Amino acid sequence: MSVGTKPAIDLNDLLASAQLPALPQTAIRLIELSQDAANGPKEYARPIEADVGLMGQVLRFVNSSYFGFSREIASVQQALALVGVRTIKNFVLWSAVFALVPDPKFGPFDLKKLWQDSLRRALFARNLGRWLKLNNSEDLFAAALLQDMAIPLLLKELPEQYEELVERRTSEGARLSDLEREVFGWDHAQAAAALARNWQLPDAFARLIERHPCVESLLASDPPELDAACVALAALLPACQDERWPECEKFLEQLRRISPDAAQRVEELFVEVDTAMEEFAPLMNLAVPAKSLRQWWHEAEPLT
Repeated sequence: MSVGTKPAIDLNDLLASAQLPALPQTAIRLIELSQDAANGPKEYARPIEADVGLMGQVLRFVNSSYFGFSREIASVQQALALVGVRTIKNFVLWSAVFALVPDPKFGPFDLKKLWQDSLRRALFARNLGRWLKLNNSEDLFAAALLQDMAIPLLLKELPEQYEELVERRTSEGARLSDLEREVFGWDHAQAAAALARNWQLPDAFARLIERHPCVESLLASDPPELDAACVALAALLPACQDERWPECEKFLEQLRRISPDAAQRVEELFVEVDTAMEEFAPLMNLAVPAKSLRQWWHEAEPLT
C-alpha cells in the first residue's frame, strides 16, 4: 500500500467497535504500582490479597515445580519477595488477558493452540534474554506472551477477510503480518500494541509488542535493539497448528546475528524452553504442545 493511502479498515475504529472489556482493577493497580520503582512487595501484595481468587492463583503459581522452592510459600508478600514483583505482575497481567480475549470459533483456529504458541514464545524470549544478560527478561516474557493477543479479536471482527488471509498464509507460506499490511495497511502487532496502550500499559512495553514482526530492522539499528529482537525472534518459532516450519532458516540466520553462541547451542536453548513449557503450561490450564521445539529442530534440518 502506498504511503499516505488510508487503510481500507481503520484500526482505531475497529478496536473501538469491538468493545473489548477493560482490564480488571487488580491488574490495573499493579501496573500503576510498577510505574514507581520505590514500590516493593508490601505495596504489590495489598491489591492481590484483596482478590481472594487471584491470591490463590498467585500462590499456586509460586508453589509450582517451575520455581522448585523446598518449602511452601504461604504469603503473597513472601512470594513477591522470592519470585520478584515483575514476575508476579506479568503473571497477573497475562491471566487477565487470557480471561478477556474472545474465542472467535473461526474455522480451524484453535485459541488454546494460540496460547500454547504464545507461552512457548514467551519462555523462549525470556531464556534468550537471560543468555544475553539483558536486565528486562521478564518484560520480554510478557511482551512475547501478549504479542498475538489481538488475533482472536480480529478473527471475530473480520471473519471473511481473515478466512482469505489464513488460506493465503498456508498456500503462500507468507507471514500473517505481511498479508495484513498488504490488505489493511496495519497488522496484528499494531493492533495488540493499540490494545496495550488503551489499557495504559507502559509505552516501552507496547513497543516491544508492536515491533515483533520486524526482527531484521531491530538488528540493523545502531546499536541493535536486542531486547525487542528477542521478542521478534520468538515470533519466528513454529506454530502448534502448522505441519511445517518454513521460517526455520530465517530464525537461525537472525539468531546468529543476535548471538553466535546461542546459534551454536540452539538445541540446548530449545531443551531449556521445552522443560520450562512442561512445568509452566499446567499453571495456565494449557496442554504441553504435541511437538517440542527440539523435535521441530530435528525435523526441519536447517542449514548450519
